[in-house]
Amino acid sequence: MAVTIQEVKTGKQLTEFIRFPETLYKDNPYYVPSLEFDVRDTLSPKRNPAYEFCEAGLYLAYKDGRCAGRVAAIINRRANEEWKHQEVRFGWYDFIDDQEVSKALMDKVEEFGRNRGMDTIVGPLGFTDFDPEGMLVDGYDRLCTMALIYNHPYYVKHVEEMGFEKDNDWIEFRIDFRGGLPEKITRVASIVEKRSKCHVRPLTKKMLREEKYGYKVFDLINECYKDLYNFTILPEKLVKKYMDFYLGLLPLKYVSCIENEKGELVSFGIIMPSLARALQKTRGKLLPFGWYTLAKAMYWKYDDTLEMLLVGVRPDYRDSGINSLLFTDLFQRAVKDGFQFAETNAIMETNNKNIAQWTIFPGECKKRRRSYIKKLQPLSE
Repeated sequence: MAVTIQEVKTGKQLTEFIRFPETLYKDNPYYVPSLEFDVRDTLSPKRNPAYEFCEAGLYLAYKDGRCAGRVAAIINRRANEEWKHQEVRFGWYDFIDDQEVSKALMDKVEEFGRNRGMDTIVGPLGFTDFDPEGMLVDGYDRLCTMALIYNHPYYVKHVEEMGFEKDNDWIEFRIDFRGGLPEKITRVASIVEKRSKCHVRPLTKKMLREEKYGYKVFDLINECYKDLYNFTILPEKLVKKYMDFYLGLLPLKYVSCIENEKGELVSFGIIMPSLARALQKTRGKLLPFGWYTLAKAMYWKYDDTLEMLLVGVRPDYRDSGINSLLFTDLFQRAVKDGFQFAETNAIMETNNKNIAQWTIFPGECKKRRRSYIKKLQPLSE
């Protein structure tokens, strides 16, 4: 039976789009579901401020009367202007092991892009860098993290047979704390604290309320990440959305802020207890009792692993060793709470300074993910 493609237009279709991976990865022990309400908010034009500068189409594929795949086509006009290209992105790309299905979905993304004047297709990417990105190309036998994508190995063959080539790779590290922090880190931290006159300032709700400290963190995110691959400078409405989600969800003791003697924020780190196992148990749903399972994993019955969500150092402090002060603060607290491992977020393989700071710790580089790119054929052809 031929593949049919339907654009998501109704709430029922959106639910089917969001929940399709539940079937595709039903028996996979490494797949971690996303928080369903967060995905719904991200994909909804009424709830996601990114739609103010993005245009998107969501599509479902059907074969033999069943849902067989999904994809989002996204044009981020702000990123296209900042990076001076004309790209359509594909994201939330999942499909059964059927080339007819995967190609029909990608054809729809290409059509979406060509009709709007785009000349290149790239992905997997989301609306912004805070959405899941990068197709897993190595590490299929490792538990995924909450913030990143898991996919079947056959995805790579499908996209490469469609003519896609590597555009960018990210790698991830698994850090081992069981032997304590490396002596080099704590020694350098002591020296840096005295030399730089910088200090740790614990984040409090009062700081968030009275000093609008969350905006300071996101201003530094924009400054730190602006030159990284396809990064979108975050406007205020989107900052508020992310700030409400992350800083509203996380225990503040796992947010570390480093200030200089002038009281300026020069570095930050945000970690969290891993919710991977809890999300597997709840299938990403809060109701009826998923909220309790997730809250328990976040606040009082931790897994042995934490996730490094975000780390940033102001550009003029990058060679100062300030990251040692940050890591000492975060990881000593984590070890005291019983954590044994940490999973880094995805790091660009060309970001040598970022990679070097993780190689100091015992651990391993355990996963690699990739964005793919392909030129679009003009409509006239």
